[in-house]
Amino acid sequence: MLVIPLDTTRSAHEQEWGLLIAQTALGDQASLATLYDRTSPQVYGLVLKILDNREAAEEVTLDVYTQVWRQAHTYDETRGSPGGWLMTLARTRAIDRYRAGSAERGRIESLDGVELFVSEGETPDQDLEGQERRRYVEQALALLTEEQRKVIALAYFYGLSQSEISDKLNVPLGTVKTRMRLGMIKLRETLAPYQEGLML
Repeated sequence: MLVIPLDTTRSAHEQEWGLLIAQTALGDQASLATLYDRTSPQVYGLVLKILDNREAAEEVTLDVYTQVWRQAHTYDETRGSPGGWLMTLARTRAIDRYRAGSAERGRIESLDGVELFVSEGETPDQDLEGQERRRYVEQALALLTEEQRKVIALAYFYGLSQSEISDKLNVPLGTVKTRMRLGMIKLRETLAPYQEGLML
């Protein structure tokens, strides 16, 4: 009798992705960067099939992870796998983009005076864990260039697409993409040693 070994690779991947989503929901950017590294090829592949445009697919893929950053806390593992959740976000974003034909433009406030990673309503009595986590992130952000900090802030805190960031900063779209990628890589590398502390 032929016995086919059980393939646990996908299960292991799904478990890792689920953990990364949970950590992202706690504000762990290192986990978001790792999730991006692990899953963006699949997300990009699906988006590209729908849009049939590489530049648009790259932009929508980044939009998906911006949405993951903001909505990771809404993921419910009892209602579907992490991969399925990501693919649903990607499919929805891609279809919206296809129907719209172009990303919506939005108005945003000036970045002057914006305090990154400070939640509205925080008080001096906030828990020590949150203070420690924010300290790590602020230290990591301080190591980025001003240009990298700006594009990350515009994407993650104001919800702008890459095209909108390009228009806002009056720089080429390719430059925005490069700054975003380099900034995320730098954040991941800088926060990696502190990941255990960020997960507390």
